[in-house]
Amino acid sequence: MTTPHELAQQLEANPILPKGTEERFNGYGLMGMPFSSGHVLALRRFTASSIGNGYTSVWHRSPNKIWTFYADTDPQHSCTRYFGRMATQAIVTPISINWLSDFSFEVTVESAQLHWFVKVAATPVTKAMNVLGTVLPQSAWKNELVLNLMSKVASAALGVQRVGLSGTVPNGQHFIANPKSIWAVTESYATLAGTDLGTPTPLHQQASLQDFWIPQKGILAFGQAYFEVFDTNRHSAITHKAA
Repeated sequence: MTTPHELAQQLEANPILPKGTEERFNGYGLMGMPFSSGHVLALRRFTASSIGNGYTSVWHRSPNKIWTFYADTDPQHSCTRYFGRMATQAIVTPISINWLSDFSFEVTVESAQLHWFVKVAATPVTKAMNVLGTVLPQSAWKNELVLNLMSKVASAALGVQRVGLSGTVPNGQHFIANPKSIWAVTESYATLAGTDLGTPTPLHQQASLQDFWIPQKGILAFGQAYFEVFDTNRHSAITHKAA
């Protein structure tokens, strides 16, 4: 089977957008990683975007539930286009992803003094779900009933509590997430501004950004994301709120 590093290399070499009329993204990310300190990190690497250049973003939630979004492109063309109403800061800064092996990588945001190591592995559950991802027709990946069922199955099978593969983001757009290939995080550690964030540990209360739930265990996913086209009459253009 293709390794995560090989998939990432393929996406970088051939950044193809999925078909559709929505705002569309193709790439990979670590959906969320809660730590024993109460900090939460998440990663997005979209090599193809229908609204601009591909980009990388790191999300950070502090123990007091303050969200900061880092991205290497402007906020209107990155994750804060959709999550800005819950972001205290949207910071444009270089971000690097360095693959150390076929199953491990490190993420660095020098301006935030963030250094984050991640190691993943296939499990019987992720292997089964990856097989499902290859046989489902694309129409099923856009079907709300199917996505709702898949969310419930993933929640129970992966032990990550709530999963949201569709719903509404803080800025009002409807979204659909299509994680076609996944791996489970087996090891992760990070330091932020010299502070050790601790060990991977579920939060006492699961974090969310409206209908997008942060898994209580680390999951690396490759696939596509779709968002409703921005409508000035119904959606917010806020990319961060006042601190």
